Amino acid sequence: MAAEQRGKADTLALRRRLLSSSCRLFFPEDPVKVVWGHGQYMYDEQGAEYIDCINNVAHVGHCHPLVVQAAHEQNQVLNTNSRYLHDNIVDYAQRLSETLPEKLCVFYFLNSGSEANDLALRLARCYTGHQDVVVLDHAYHGHLSSLIDISPYKFRHLDGQKEWVHVAPLPDTYRGPYREDHPNPAMAYANEVKHVVSRAQEKGRKIAAFFAESLPSVGGQIIPPAGTSVWAAKGVIVILKARRNYGRVVMHGGAYGSVGRGHWPHILRVVGWLGTHSSAVRAMATYPKAVFFFFNRIEFFAQFGGSPVSCAVGLAVLDVLEKEQLQAHATCVGSFLMELLRQQKDKHPIIGDIRGVGLFIGVDLIKDEATRTPATEEADYLVSRLKENYILLSTDGPGRNVLKFKPPMCFSLDNAQHVVAKLDAILTDMEKKVKSCETLRLQP
Repeated sequence: MAAEQRGKADTLALRRRLLSSSCRLFFPEDPVKVVWGHGQYMYDEQGAEYIDCINNVAHVGHCHPLVVQAAHEQNQVLNTNSRYLHDNIVDYAQRLSETLPEKLCVFYFLNSGSEANDLALRLARCYTGHQDVVVLDHAYHGHLSSLIDISPYKFRHLDGQKEWVHVAPLPDTYRGPYREDHPNPAMAYANEVKHVVSRAQEKGRKIAAFFAESLPSVGGQIIPPAGTSVWAAKGVIVILKARRNYGRVVMHGGAYGSVGRGHWPHILRVVGWLGTHSSAVRAMATYPKAVFFFFNRIEFFAQFGGSPVSCAVGLAVLDVLEKEQLQAHATCVGSFLMELLRQQKDKHPIIGDIRGVGLFIGVDLIKDEATRTPATEEADYLVSRLKENYILLSTDGPGRNVLKFKPPMCFSLDNAQHVVAKLDAILTDMEKKVKSCETLRLQP
């Protein structure tokens, strides 16, 4: 049966038979079968239109015509690996270098975020000669074995923490050890990293790298407190993941974070924003000195990372970001959406916290205001109801209770108003019908 003629039930049955059950779907009880997308919208096999609040990787929108055209035109001419000399890869690297500090001027192009993180880890170990890694709690860095070992989000459900992995608290001012009432939570969390490194060194451990996300997503759409910096011991490579943030937040240092006053990370792993059409557009920027040590030991090669088509896509995305002024747009729409959500927080006690920057926003749902117990079941119910209203949203965080907004950057003011109006209506209905937690009981 041709794919275009296959019904939703048949496709689901084939998926269940042919794919592993660990390859999970959004809305598993009643998945959406999407057949095409445009801008911030996705469409099912019946033609129903859904507002996409999830797909941050479709950075400038699904199937942007300029990006699709760039991929198509380059595909008609040539697509091959990066071991041949070609203009696209150097043009793209030069464009990226113009957005970064001068010292971060050497690039690797890779096939996936996991591959980029694995390379960053290898490079740090090669450069320092050390093995151990410091990470933030609840972090996820990829699905390779090397990265599962440094991802608390994963290893706590598998083989547990390795002796060479050291975990620092997530800089979460809503649920973490240092909250909004602390006089200087930024310094407190930075000191926690310092203490973790010091305790490891006292045991004779030698740290190769500190891995962190500038804006932790899996941890619950966390916005580190203002002024956060990372203290690092001499010889420790700081690897910062600017995942999702390039353009979606703001294209400057605030989108990446810092590792101390006036300093930048040694390796900036930038993924999830470079392309909107090709999965092979991933990059890692680092210092020439670090690369020198690595290059003298082993050659690096990625089959399609940095291919002519991938780089054509990346260049087109940068063009769209500039021509359509999507950075300014994301700032404007994100601020508007945050304000609408704050109004809902005043109205609905189940909303415990609203946090975000640009179009990276989290809504933390709670069962009880005093304990801040995650409202996991309620969040799942709410997301399901939103899907019935043709809005695609998902949850994240250790308690799976944080609504995460990471839409394509073309998400509009009208979209924001529509989504929040539906959210308000569903929460109001839940307060009348669902009495599963304190915060959903009608207020006197």
